[in-house]
Amino acid sequence: MNRLFLDVHALQTVPPSNLNRDDTGAPKTAVYGGVPRARVSSQAWKRATRSAFTNDKLLDPGELGVRTKKVAELLAARITGLDDSVKQADALRLAAAVIETATGSKIEVPKRKTNKAKAEDDAGDGGPEAAPQSKYLMFLSARQLDGLARLALDGVADIAAYLKDKDNKARAKEIADSRHSVDIALFGRMVADSTDFNVDAAAQVAHAISVHRAETESDYYTAVDDENTDAETGAGMIGTIDFNSSTLYRYAAVGVHQLAANLGEGLREEEPVTTPVRRAVEAFVQAFITSLPKGKINTFGHHTLPDVVIVKLRTSRPISFVAAFEDPVTADLGGGHMKEAAARLAAYVPEMERAYGEEAGTRTWVLRVGPATAELAGLGQEVPSLSALVGAVGQAVADRMEKPA
Repeated sequence: MNRLFLDVHALQTVPPSNLNRDDTGAPKTAVYGGVPRARVSSQAWKRATRSAFTNDKLLDPGELGVRTKKVAELLAARITGLDDSVKQADALRLAAAVIETATGSKIEVPKRKTNKAKAEDDAGDGGPEAAPQSKYLMFLSARQLDGLARLALDGVADIAAYLKDKDNKARAKEIADSRHSVDIALFGRMVADSTDFNVDAAAQVAHAISVHRAETESDYYTAVDDENTDAETGAGMIGTIDFNSSTLYRYAAVGVHQLAANLGEGLREEEPVTTPVRRAVEAFVQAFITSLPKGKINTFGHHTLPDVVIVKLRTSRPISFVAAFEDPVTADLGGGHMKEAAARLAAYVPEMERAYGEEAGTRTWVLRVGPATAELAGLGQEVPSLSALVGAVGQAVADRMEKPA
């Protein structure tokens, strides 16, 4: 299909919080426009988006994948699920052999587990054999795991000899590199030991940054020991937690054409090619908008949603509007940043698209909440709700795929 890009822009205010910590435990930051900004890494928001696929039941589990080092255990469980006569130790060996053949990655028991098992054996404790793992996180879809489990059982009599056969080896590789899950198709897959096994990501998620200067503060807290008597004064525990608050500009882009290529002919044989792509786009849009990294969420309860969402569908290239905030927003007379941030976008977006000829052929939808976002009226087709936005975008993507411009 022709090139087709989906851009999602959001303005979201979060109260005192620590959504995404650095190595010192402080909220992540970045310098942009010469001033420090609050920052939430792309990895944190991608993880939150992937979790929303499952937690919010946006996609069927069969359309999703698992990213883990414990891939041999995962596949072994599927093998024994298909044939409960296979012992656990044998299932692990079958799984390791099949994964190594399919992906070219070494699957072995980590050294620390080998040493622990040896120590337990020397002490006479025995115990189950340690499970082999991959050296890094491996991303496989539910369909791929099921296919590899069936292949392993086909060669259960002598898996080494079975996988030496050229056709069986090719079949293993084909299973592991076809019928990708939606999350693999969106976020990609990298396998250092076998670049042929890599999947180019269809979605790109930017680091969210505050539209204004942000300062990190510290909360000094104490906890009381419930069993202390009146005669025992003082706290049972004291400590500090760093936090900040911000109005964030969030951005993500999806190459719909790349997504379609990654998904192939569809996750379900009976469906037209547009159906899984539309479903994936709708799930991504909703999950990205509503998801929220949960760092220190029990401490801060930072449950907010965006006040502004702008979605654009275009054929040229992705375009972020972060430069609208290179000059940091200053608080208005009432003390907030949202009104000025919305006004910046209302002025910047049309000028950028006019200058680069993006007005023709670009569709725009706007979801906004509250009087602070009033200046965004007229920027595009206004939608009254998230469900209306998701439906409109999904339909537009399906229409463009079926009738490319």
